[in-house]
Amino acid sequence: MKLKLGVLAAATTLALSGLAAPAQAANPNSDLTFAVIGDVPYGAAQFVQFPHMVDEINAQDKLRFVAHVGDIKAGSQRCDDSYFLAIREQFDRFEDPFLYTPGDNEWVDCHRANNGAYNPLERLDKLREVFYPVPGRTLGGTMPLKSQAALGLPENVSFREARVEFAVLNVQGSNNDLAPWTGIGKTSPTPEQLAEFNHRQDANLALLNETFDRAEQRNARGVVIMLQADMFDPWLLAQDPTQNDVSGFVKLVEALSERSSAFDGPVYLINGDSHRYNADKPLAADSEWLRIYGVEAAPNLQRITVEGDANSHEWTRFTVNKKGDEVLTWERVPYTF
Repeated sequence: MKLKLGVLAAATTLALSGLAAPAQAANPNSDLTFAVIGDVPYGAAQFVQFPHMVDEINAQDKLRFVAHVGDIKAGSQRCDDSYFLAIREQFDRFEDPFLYTPGDNEWVDCHRANNGAYNPLERLDKLREVFYPVPGRTLGGTMPLKSQAALGLPENVSFREARVEFAVLNVQGSNNDLAPWTGIGKTSPTPEQLAEFNHRQDANLALLNETFDRAEQRNARGVVIMLQADMFDPWLLAQDPTQNDVSGFVKLVEALSERSSAFDGPVYLINGDSHRYNADKPLAADSEWLRIYGVEAAPNLQRITVEGDANSHEWTRFTVNKKGDEVLTWERVPYTF
C-alpha cells in the first residue's frame, strides 16, 4: 500500500494559492501561526486523499510548523511496516517543520486480530525507527527541539516560540495503554506493558514539569501541551466514569491541574482521539472532571480537540498573537478539494 509521490497539477496549485493565509511578515512583532491535524488519514479513502491534504497545508503562507496529534490510520486497519513507510513518505513532503506524536491506533491497539495481531511494544519500536530517525529534529522542514531521546522517547519534545513554551507528550487512548491486550489472549496488562507505561508516564511527568519550570523562569506568556489522548472525552463523561476508567491519565491530570493553576498565564491542551472538534475548560470550577480525577480547579486551562476521522475534512489553524489579551486563538479550516 505504498503511495506514489507527486504534486498537484498546476491548476490545482493556482486555485489553492488564492486561499492561502496572508504571508507572515519577517518582523518579530508579527503573529505566529501553526497547523494541527489528527486522526488522519483514517481509512482507505482518506489514505488516497492524504497527499492532497499535505499539498493544501503546504500552500499556506506561512506556517511556523505543522503538528499531528496521533492516529495515522483507522482502528481496524493493519499496523504493517509498509503502511508506516507510506505515511512517512507523505510526512516528508511537508515544507514546514513537522511534529508527530503517535496515536493508539498505530501501536497500542495493534494487538487486535484485524490489525495484524502484533505486539504493541514492537510496533512502538518500529514507529520510533521510522518517524524519529534523528532525535531532536523535525520531519519536513527543520526546527530545533529538545528531545527525550536519552530516555528512549524521541517522540517527546519541547520548544519555545513567541514567548510560549510548547511540549509534545506521548499520551495514548485506550486508557494510555492500560487496557488489556486482549487480541493476544490477555485479560489484564502484561508485565512488559506495565513497565512501558510506568517508564513513559515518568517521562511525560518530567517533561510536563520541565516545561512549566521553564515557563515560570522565562516569564512565558503561555504554555501549550499537545498529545493524542482525550483525557476529558465528552462521551466518557456521559458514562460517569470512575478513576479506574481513566487510571492511565490520573497522575498526568493531577500534575496538569497543579501546574496550570499555579501558572500566571493561559495553558492550552491540544489533543485528538475523540474525533469531534471541541473547545472547553475541563478543569473549570464547575466541571465534573474535578470529581472524577480528584483534582483542584485550573480555570486557566483551555482544551482544544481537533476534528479527525474518516468523515473529517478540515484542519485547525492556531495563531500565537504577539499582542492583545488572547495569547492563542484558532480556527477550523476546511479543505477545498
